[in-house]
Amino acid sequence: MADAPAAELHVDAELVARLLASQHPDLAGPVEFVANGWDNAIYRLGAAYAVRLPRRRIAVPLIEHEQRWLPALAARLPVAVPAPVRIGRQAPELGFDAPWSIVPWFDGANAATRAPVERAGLAPALAGFVDALHAPAAAGAPRNPYRGVPLAARDDSVRERFARGRLDAALGTPAGVRLREIWDDALAAPAWADAPVWLHGDLHSGNLVLEASGALSAVIDFGDLTAGDPATDLATAWLTFEAEGRAEFVREIEARRAIDAATWRRARGWALVWGSSVVDTVEGDGPIARLGRFALEQVLAG
Repeated sequence: MADAPAAELHVDAELVARLLASQHPDLAGPVEFVANGWDNAIYRLGAAYAVRLPRRRIAVPLIEHEQRWLPALAARLPVAVPAPVRIGRQAPELGFDAPWSIVPWFDGANAATRAPVERAGLAPALAGFVDALHAPAAAGAPRNPYRGVPLAARDDSVRERFARGRLDAALGTPAGVRLREIWDDALAAPAWADAPVWLHGDLHSGNLVLEASGALSAVIDFGDLTAGDPATDLATAWLTFEAEGRAEFVREIEARRAIDAATWRRARGWALVWGSSVVDTVEGDGPIARLGRFALEQVLAG
C-alpha cells in the first residue's frame, strides 16, 4: 500500500503550467511539485502562491466548499488560512475536468515534522483557532458524510477495520482489544444535540504550519470543511499532542468555552476514526502512515 490512496485525476507540473497560462496568465510562473495529500496535490507557484488541485474525484466538491466558504471564515480566524485568491475552472480541453484553486503560500515547517514534545507549545494558539472557528455554522453550510456527523454513523466502517486485522498487526492484539473498548465508550457518549458549528474536519499536525520560532503560523487543508459536532476537531488533542500537550490543549479550550465530558469522549473516538482509517489504508514509514500510528498510540495513552 502507498502512503495515500491512488490518484484518479492525472496532475503534474506541466498540466499546472497549462492551466495557469490559460486561465490566470498574469500569475503564471515557475511551478514546483510540493506534495500529494490524501485527496489533493499541491504545487508551489513562484514565491507567493500555491496551486491546489484534486487528485481524487471525491475531492472535487471539497475544493468547491473551500472556494465558497473559506474567504469569509478567514476574516475572523486568529491565524492565516489558505483562502483562495483565484479560482480555477474545469478545463477538459487541457485534460483536467475539475475545479482548482490558487492559494497563498505559507513559508514554515510542517508541524508533523517536529517531535511531538515540541508541539506541546502549540496548545494555546491551536485552542484559540478552534474556539474562533467553532461558531454556529451558516445556513447552507456544507455537510460532510464522514466528518461532523454522529459518531454512530462511522461505526460500521470502524468495525470493518477491526475485523480486517491490520490494526492488530500494526499495534499488537492487546492494543487492538483496548481500541475496541475505547470505541465502544465513545459510541456510548451522548450525541451532540446543539446547533452545528463550523469545523475544519481534518485537524491534525500535518495541516499546521509553524514559524521558525515554532509558533503556529497557519492552518491549511480545509478540504473537509463542514458543520456539525465540535468533537470532530477536538480530536486534535490526540492527533497532534502527546499527554502533556493534550492536557494543556484541554485546559486552554475549556478556559474559552465549556466542553462536557461526553464531547471529549466523542473526540477521542474521532481520533480513533482518523487513525484507524490511515493505519488500515497505508503502510510503511511515510508521513501519513506515521501520523496514523501516532494517533492510535495517543488514543491508547488516554
